[in-house]
Amino acid sequence: MSENPANQNQPLEGHAAHAREAAKTGMLGFAVVTLSDTRTAENDKSGQYLHTAIAAAGHRVVQYAVVKDEPADVAAQLQSALDDPEVAIIVTNGGTGIATRDTAYESVVGMLEKQLDGFGELFRMLSYEEIGAAAMLSRAVAGIAAGRVIFSLPGSTKAVQLGMEKLILPQAGHLYYELHKDGGTG
Repeated sequence: MSENPANQNQPLEGHAAHAREAAKTGMLGFAVVTLSDTRTAENDKSGQYLHTAIAAAGHRVVQYAVVKDEPADVAAQLQSALDDPEVAIIVTNGGTGIATRDTAYESVVGMLEKQLDGFGELFRMLSYEEIGAAAMLSRAVAGIAAGRVIFSLPGSTKAVQLGMEKLILPQAGHLYYELHKDGGTG
């Protein structure tokens, strides 16, 4: 990043400066919500992976739940996470497909104040590289609600790993920084 010779005291602009500031955010609290009619805490491999990956990245899971993919149940669990001052980022997994029972997309989008369209686009692009045209069946989505970031991933562990390792964890601090840099909540 080049310096600004006209005014050495102005903060550096651009992604490099934001990345440096974002690195100062420290440990973030995550809510993990598995949306499934069949999974339990004992057999939730994607949820278990999320716990491990979040901890390995220096963050912590402050809420975890397995919820049936029923719109009212999903909305209630998301609201619980949004109401928790320790939660900065919410990650759901499951319910993003096109089957009749897949209602996570509608539940999540209905709560968003701002949608992060690039997340779904990038997720499907990366998925396409791994699974081909079937990637178009995913309705992975992300956005902002009540000063928190919500990510909605498919339920397969491979899809969760892809989303976390390539998109969510590398940008978690930057997202938090952008939401709160001016003292705002989104």
